[in-house]
Amino acid sequence: MSARDLISGEAELDPDEEDESFDEETGEVRRKTNGVNGVNGVNGYLDDSSEEEDDDDEEAAREVCLNLSKGSTIPLADIGPLCQVRDFIVEDGDEPEERERKRRERKRRRRELEEEELDDEDLDLIGEVVPGLQRPTQSEVSMVDWVSSNEALTLVKPKLKRLKRGPREDREVRKTTGVDDIFDSEEEEDADRPYPNHRGQNRAEHRHLADEFADFIEEDYSDRDGAQEEDDDSDVKRGPKVSYGVVQDAIGLDEIALEDMKEAFGTGNEYDWALDLQDAEEEEERRRVDPDDPDGLAKGIELKDVFEPSQLAEKMLTDEDNEIRATDEPERFQIARKPYKDLIITEEQFKEESIWISNLILPKKSLRAEYREPLQKAVAKVLEFMVIDEYEVPFIFQHRKDYLIHAEKVAVTPDPSNPGAPESLITAQKLLNQSDLWEICNLDLRFRALIEKRNALERTYHNLQSYSDFSDSVFEEMLPAAVTMEELQDVQDYLHFQHASKLADLAVVNASNAAGTQRRPGASKLLFERIRGSKVYQLVRAFGISADAFAQNALNQEGRRQFTEDPAERPDDLADNESILDPPDYSSGLQCFRAAKAMFAEEIIMSPKMRKVMRQAYYSGGVIECYRTEKGLKKIDDQHPYYEFKYLRNQQLADMARQPDLFLRMLRAEEEGLVDVKIRMQSYDSFKRKLYREIESDNVSEIAEAWNRERREALDMALLKLNKMMAKGVKENMKTECENHVAGVCRDEFIKRLDQAPYKPKGMILGTPARVLALSNGSGTFGREAVCWAWVEEDGRVLETGKFTDLALGDPERATEEGVDVKAFTDLVDRRKPDVIGVSGFSTDTRKLYKQLEDIVERKDLRGGLYEDEDGNERSDKLEVIIVNDEVARLYQTSQRATMEHPGLAPLTKYCVGLAKYIQNPMKEYASLGRDIVSITFDPSQRYLPQDKLMRQLETAMVDMVNLVGVEINDAASDLYTANLLPYVCGLGPRKASQLLKVISLNGGVVGTRAELVGDADQQRLGAVGPRVWNNCASFLYIDFEPTEQDADYLDNTRVHPEDYELGRKMAADALELDEEDIEAETQENGLGAIVRKLIKDDQQEKVNDLILEEYAEQLEKNFNQRKRATLETIRAELQQPYEELRNNFTLLSTEEIFTMFTGETRDTLYEGMVVPVSIRRVGDDYIDVRMDCGIEGTVPATEISNRPEVSAKQLFSVHQTVQAKILYLNRKTLAANFSLREETIRDPYRKEPDRMQGEWDHEEERKDKESMLEKNDISGRTQRVIKHPLFKPFNSTQAQEYLGSQGPGDLVIRPSSKGPDHLAVTWKVSDNIYQHIDVLELDKTSQFSSSGTLKVGGKYNYSDLDELIVNHVKAMAKKVDEMMGHEKYQKGSKTETEHWLSTYTQANPKRSAYAFCIDPKHPGYFFLCFKAGQHAKLQNWLVKVVPQAFELQKNMYPDMRALCNGFKLLFTNMQNGRRR
Repeated sequence: MSARDLISGEAELDPDEEDESFDEETGEVRRKTNGVNGVNGVNGYLDDSSEEEDDDDEEAAREVCLNLSKGSTIPLADIGPLCQVRDFIVEDGDEPEERERKRRERKRRRRELEEEELDDEDLDLIGEVVPGLQRPTQSEVSMVDWVSSNEALTLVKPKLKRLKRGPREDREVRKTTGVDDIFDSEEEEDADRPYPNHRGQNRAEHRHLADEFADFIEEDYSDRDGAQEEDDDSDVKRGPKVSYGVVQDAIGLDEIALEDMKEAFGTGNEYDWALDLQDAEEEEERRRVDPDDPDGLAKGIELKDVFEPSQLAEKMLTDEDNEIRATDEPERFQIARKPYKDLIITEEQFKEESIWISNLILPKKSLRAEYREPLQKAVAKVLEFMVIDEYEVPFIFQHRKDYLIHAEKVAVTPDPSNPGAPESLITAQKLLNQSDLWEICNLDLRFRALIEKRNALERTYHNLQSYSDFSDSVFEEMLPAAVTMEELQDVQDYLHFQHASKLADLAVVNASNAAGTQRRPGASKLLFERIRGSKVYQLVRAFGISADAFAQNALNQEGRRQFTEDPAERPDDLADNESILDPPDYSSGLQCFRAAKAMFAEEIIMSPKMRKVMRQAYYSGGVIECYRTEKGLKKIDDQHPYYEFKYLRNQQLADMARQPDLFLRMLRAEEEGLVDVKIRMQSYDSFKRKLYREIESDNVSEIAEAWNRERREALDMALLKLNKMMAKGVKENMKTECENHVAGVCRDEFIKRLDQAPYKPKGMILGTPARVLALSNGSGTFGREAVCWAWVEEDGRVLETGKFTDLALGDPERATEEGVDVKAFTDLVDRRKPDVIGVSGFSTDTRKLYKQLEDIVERKDLRGGLYEDEDGNERSDKLEVIIVNDEVARLYQTSQRATMEHPGLAPLTKYCVGLAKYIQNPMKEYASLGRDIVSITFDPSQRYLPQDKLMRQLETAMVDMVNLVGVEINDAASDLYTANLLPYVCGLGPRKASQLLKVISLNGGVVGTRAELVGDADQQRLGAVGPRVWNNCASFLYIDFEPTEQDADYLDNTRVHPEDYELGRKMAADALELDEEDIEAETQENGLGAIVRKLIKDDQQEKVNDLILEEYAEQLEKNFNQRKRATLETIRAELQQPYEELRNNFTLLSTEEIFTMFTGETRDTLYEGMVVPVSIRRVGDDYIDVRMDCGIEGTVPATEISNRPEVSAKQLFSVHQTVQAKILYLNRKTLAANFSLREETIRDPYRKEPDRMQGEWDHEEERKDKESMLEKNDISGRTQRVIKHPLFKPFNSTQAQEYLGSQGPGDLVIRPSSKGPDHLAVTWKVSDNIYQHIDVLELDKTSQFSSSGTLKVGGKYNYSDLDELIVNHVKAMAKKVDEMMGHEKYQKGSKTETEHWLSTYTQANPKRSAYAFCIDPKHPGYFFLCFKAGQHAKLQNWLVKVVPQAFELQKNMYPDMRALCNGFKLLFTNMQNGRRR
């Protein structure tokens, strides 16, 4: 074997590159004949990418090329067909388009060849292996050299291409996974398997089948070798490509023959000018600088070419996100104002907006009438700051506070005893708070939407006027008067109704919908247009009053009342008049009058004034009523939370607005189909009679009475539709207002939780983080389960973790020893010296741990670290043990953040870390949650809110508090934990915050001054933010002052904005009593910040308290028109203590909050007098110890066990039995209670009677419903069963689901069955909100009230007792559900989302197919197996049933997920093969 044989002349192809493919639409085989042996070109060197033809000339040309490639000689005359095939000579029959296509193809091949040519090192390497190989020079042929020998030419070996890694010799080329091997996995030893032969099919025939579903299912259990093989094969997918260079001089060819050949065939350089031009264009494109990417980092492949749009959106890397980063405008403003980006508000509209917003805010403020005008001015100024200056709320509240306060001088009566007293005092009234500013911001968006819609209507109206000369007084009057979206919609509906034909003509003329406000008229509009254009419309005028005039009368607005005129004829007589009849549509008087009456009613309906009358009547006299449905009759019993409004009637809108949570619950019940919420007008009859008087004529005659009757009927028709319209609109507005109110309550509650400083160690200033030891027993039983702990330093580092198993204190009197871990605990405290011990957990047993730790601290006299008291003496206090709010720690323990920070810790230990970090800084912990913050409950009614609305309100609370506290920018640049606060800084957001950190990193990672954030060309520092954003955020990003740094400015460490630095320096100079010469000298020597530095260095900060700021503020307002009184006060405070901690002290949980945290119950859900199920834990002769499901433990005294004192408690009750008990006493602090089991006591539970007025509850319907339900129960004759089992509950299916709602998947309840006394029902939780009800048939029962004998499920599963059924049936299925949901092919979303994922996947991978599992929520215990066999294949799904110990698919059982996946592939393969037969 020679060295030449080591070099492969033909690359083996991946099956995807072979010549045969499958047409997915027609099912036919498509073949390509690219060269010999299925490889493009000759032996892989010559590439012909033009269309293949089957004529003899081309076949002959291939033979010629084949001979040439083998070193053979051919006559010169035979070169012609070869060159024709290779496109050097254009055939006569070629079209210009075909020639152009071939030219482009040659150019492409030539460029590819140039890129693939070997460099010098490659050629040298090959030369060592093949000594006889002559290295070509630059002047030689690019790919093919021609050598003349008399009348023959020899094709010399072409240039070698760049070396590529070939396929391994010890394996076959990778095969495409087709239908017949979709279920084969790599562990099934397929590497050495021969190619399958199906009934004598050869390889090509097999590819016919394989290509159809090529690579149908991804291999589920692939190994690394398989992945490596795929990478190796991808390097040799294609054979080498050849382009044809210039025919150059060669040895043995004389000059005359060469010239003749060039004339015949050309030199190959004819189109070099086009290639050079393209090269120049590409070079220019490469050199072009992208303003968004000056470094050229994004050249080539962009992110959107690699990642899915949803992934880019999630990471905020879309083009829109980049635009937000680059735009110098606060991020929150950009996002909120995006829909109105192109809207321009005029000066008149701006004034209108301030009045509009003031009118909406004033009713909510408890201000006297004289403050109305100052409030309007304050609102106008706030709008100016927001809209023109683009200042966010925190900036306005912090640095424009003077404009939110109304101050005035009040004369003081002179006091003779105090001649030096001031003659006047300044009184200040706060007009707007921070919540008002956020509301103004939201109202500004609403006004923008209002103006945008109004402008669109004005444009439409002007277009109509330009098209046809007309005017509409109603439109011109009502459009400027419309101040709500509903009123604008009324005007738009009127315009489209009144001028539908003109609008349609205008749309045709303009070939577009005018400004997007035009709509295609519906059938009813066309009908009314026909009436308006016919003679029947004379009957409408005959009603004697227009709809607008009637509505004007009803509004009782200023102006003369318009009276109704009666025609001279009766309505029916006038309708039969020839002047009215308009055949064929209206050929009879009856038809004409019906049409006219409908038209008149519709005009009343479409009248904006009439709608305004109705809307006013509904808001002033509307009532809300609730009616149960048939479903609600059965489901809502007297214990149901919806029962409080099941029969609710006559609720005033104003009263309901004060109970927003109640109204939202009513709407939720309506969504569930349990009730109907209706809104009606309370005094509708009197209101209608009033309208009758406004539309009727005052004449007294038979004709007048006939016309009045018709007018009343037309009005009734209009009111029927208007009532539905108004009720719907009022309900939607009520819902919106109630949602806004509840969201505001959540915001206020969140602010309370954020407004707490870190826990203050003894002797430290407020804001200093503490050293924390956090412990928890989780949900474990006290005394049995281990207690996890974590030690966290003040800088947040977790230095030590561990577990305690026995912390019981010994009792010398009872001769009990201390627990083995008591000494370890005390040693830990003595070694670490924590400032506080934090405790929390998931159950009531945590309180026992808390008491135990308190006892240890007390008995062992454990103390915290040393500190100095006010007298300078060192001391230490007894260590404090506190119960910590764990709402953040619960989310932290399972978060990705916890896994990244502490990958080796157990979940409960991570929970302890979360507790400790919450104690050290609650605000940072809340900020780290991101969007998960909505998982925390701030108000019970927040579950009725849209997530986005709740998130927006919570974000505003976080923004307020973060900007109150400020962010040390260098800490944020170096600490991700602190960086979580940056998106909430004024002017920033998540996008601008990430950009800020990125630029700081590029600038060196440290910020020296605030001014550096906008960039410094002299110091070569990039700008992190623009000027507008910098103005917003500058004062809220502070930099710790370093006296040793010459350029450090003390004011950069304060809340003082850079725009007020001069004021601060002036105040410092005045405090130091420096004259102008001293100031100038100090400044020239030490810089602009020298005066303030001197004040701090000399420790003279208290001197600023001697300054009279009032006079200074008056001078600023008088000379510079700047109101800076509050700003001066801020500067004075900051000069003395920069960025002082303004939050309240760390808040300890109240008794009520601890009770709710440990039990999940509130005063509304658990109270004395309630009857609740309890589990018996211990039975004595004269007592019973019980425990509630929420963890509260209690005792039943002997007198409350039963009314049969002669019978022992042990004879009546047993351990683990579940019984109903009444709460007699509930101690919320100790989490203990006393209960009663007496039957007469249980029959009389306490019921909270709501405070209702007469007529607000339908007692009659309630009584009838109870009687009907009793009759149904009597007919069924069901007996309440009681089974002695700890999991038995006397629940129905609904109660069982509610009980299991807070439990984990796999938990269950045994309950009575509605199928009779020989049946039981088992309800178990499959997943969240998915429950399966299992019917259990009891066989061979010994009594009606026992569960002995055989238990049969589904007709084929038999169990001897309930415990066996639970373990071998329910728990076995729960285990299979966990296995399914933990599999890599399982998708957490719905079926629709899973199918969308499959479609997206197959679009991204057209030659692959995929499958996935998802849960079927409508059929508990079933899963969907969704699959898609290729990009263009149909989405399909099969059902997978979970049974004990197996999965069932197509009546086949599979023991695990691996067998299920392989079984599915086999079933699909058999199905496809069956179709082909």
